[in-house]
Amino acid sequence: MQHTIKTVEDLRWLIAHTGGFSGGYVTDVQMSKRRLFDEETGCDVLADTTVSVTVRYLVRGVVRVAKLKMTGVTDFSVFEQEGADCSSLGVIHAEHSAGRLRFWFDPQGELYIVCEEAHLEEVATPALETQPIADLARWTFQGHTADGPSMEWLLAELDQAGMPCTWRLAKKRRVADSVVRWEGDLIPSGESADGPLHSVRVMAYRALDGEGFGMVLRVLGAQDRRGCQVLTILADQITQRYAGTCLVGTTIIPGREWEQWRAHDGHA
Repeated sequence: MQHTIKTVEDLRWLIAHTGGFSGGYVTDVQMSKRRLFDEETGCDVLADTTVSVTVRYLVRGVVRVAKLKMTGVTDFSVFEQEGADCSSLGVIHAEHSAGRLRFWFDPQGELYIVCEEAHLEEVATPALETQPIADLARWTFQGHTADGPSMEWLLAELDQAGMPCTWRLAKKRRVADSVVRWEGDLIPSGESADGPLHSVRVMAYRALDGEGFGMVLRVLGAQDRRGCQVLTILADQITQRYAGTCLVGTTIIPGREWEQWRAHDGHA
């Protein structure tokens, strides 16, 4: 889900949608400066400053990772002293004045940004497990089309890649009005379905914001190379087949850039 913040109405939408990021925490802050060469003076001049803030938060039973990219930044401060932590958020404060947006990410103003506009990019997943299962690796995909991959399609892709798996349906979640379409485990052939978990848990769910679908892949159990290979094969095939956005940890990656990012960061 993407949304541009320029006006007072946009700002009101942001606060209503995120709940002011109440109870969330900042996971990443990045700043970049763009300079242009001025032929008259022979010097580089500052053209634009961009600050990106990534926030993970929980609202109305949904886990969200939001990247707020602010352009035309004219004032930016981040301040921590003697072990203080400004990453934990209460409720952010924001205002629109004189054509600019102002964000206070904490009451003390330790993370403060003034900009011309902001662009929100967000990935959302259901928060349904009261006792989360430990996972070795996790990959989330938020697709733009109404229908996503089927379990049969996943199995066929794994067969074609030389990594055949069997399917075990997970227990039905006891959650009213669950957005989960289906869920189960992909178990590499040759492993017992009744043995220890060395599998990839797949959860497919309806879009939580507008059109589209969501899918989470998780490698369960102890470190298992075959499980990581299954996840990587499926992630590659899904991003090639469907337009959308990936989430690894709290890093949001356009689907078309997934394989390039994986190769650069050494993920296999």
